[in-house]
Amino acid sequence: MNKQKSFLGLSKNVRSLGWVSFFNDIASEMIYPLLPLFLNTVLGAGVVFIGVIEGIAESVSSFLKLFSGWVSDRFQKRKGLILFGYFLASITRPFIGLATSAYHVLFLRFFDRIGKGVRSSPRDALLSQSCGEEERGKAFGFQRAMDHAGAMTGPLIASFLMAAFTKDLRIIFVLAFIPSLFCLWILWRGVTDVAPVKPPNPIQQKPSTPPKLNWKEWDRQFKYFLLIITLFTLGNSTDAFLLLRAQDLGLSIVSIPILWFVFHLSKTVFSIPGGALSDRIGRKKVMVLAWTIYGLVYLGFAFSSKAYQVWLLFIVYGFFYGLSEGTEKAWVSDLVEESKRGTAYGAYHFCIGIAALPASLLMGFIWKAVGVQWAFTFGAIMALIAGFLTIVLMKNDQKGNRTR
Repeated sequence: MNKQKSFLGLSKNVRSLGWVSFFNDIASEMIYPLLPLFLNTVLGAGVVFIGVIEGIAESVSSFLKLFSGWVSDRFQKRKGLILFGYFLASITRPFIGLATSAYHVLFLRFFDRIGKGVRSSPRDALLSQSCGEEERGKAFGFQRAMDHAGAMTGPLIASFLMAAFTKDLRIIFVLAFIPSLFCLWILWRGVTDVAPVKPPNPIQQKPSTPPKLNWKEWDRQFKYFLLIITLFTLGNSTDAFLLLRAQDLGLSIVSIPILWFVFHLSKTVFSIPGGALSDRIGRKKVMVLAWTIYGLVYLGFAFSSKAYQVWLLFIVYGFFYGLSEGTEKAWVSDLVEESKRGTAYGAYHFCIGIAALPASLLMGFIWKAVGVQWAFTFGAIMALIAGFLTIVLMKNDQKGNRTR
């Protein structure tokens, strides 16, 4: 493990990976909020084609997260995969500004998501190796906080550039390559691979075997964890529905970007305390609390009647993310031995990915067929079921220690 620590008691690897996420998200969010507008008004693509682009891209990313995690376990070399993934995403972004056809954007988004699929699981595995067991929640919370801070900063930079210099979206997309360069430089100079920790007693050492993509290989607690995450995700549709609900309740279009900024600010503020809380009182308690809050927030969206209530709901919704994101990833590390964590994170990301698409389809179908209140109530029920199953199936943990 990287022993050099300073800010928040986190190692250099953890801090560097946080800054990598920060600059990568600045570059990403300078483009993607504007991408549907660019596709529709500049390249003439319809909403169906835009949906196809995002669906294909995210599906490819989910499958690659599973495979890349396994590869990083197989060779115990994670930095190279992480660097390749970020490089691939970074190099495609300026070319979006040069696209003359919607099919060009489809091709580029495909490679961008390949980059995300390649890097995500090895990055999470390396981050888990770069911190002590007692501080995993805080470490993952820091990474998520930096990610959300970048997601806030990117649109602000794009808006400033458009207001002060140019409204040409192509130029904005090309300029997004600049923060990508910072991301790659920090990754190259500040992040190192961490050798697996071996048992202190040589007699206890077992011959290392390559990890297998086999459901039967996993510990029962990890299987339960994946089952619960998948069930929750089926009720966790795209946040675009929350924005639609905000408009239904009377929030103006001009206020939506400000609301989105406040939402990301809430996630940024609560991510480190939420992860650190799971280190102190245990992952199980924090996740039950998080899913309970999610259920209450979705019930709030279901039965709210005033526009001002939306602002409070989005702030509390950011609190849910702060509690859950770092805690979930830290819990994966608690449940799986170090040599298999890349594969485990791949399975975690894969389960979320395969459940996310039907979740949004279900939400849209219920909204249209039965009504908006039932649609959000369904999401709340799935979250409360996840919390109940966590209480019943997952063993108690002590201050973030392994539950196995």
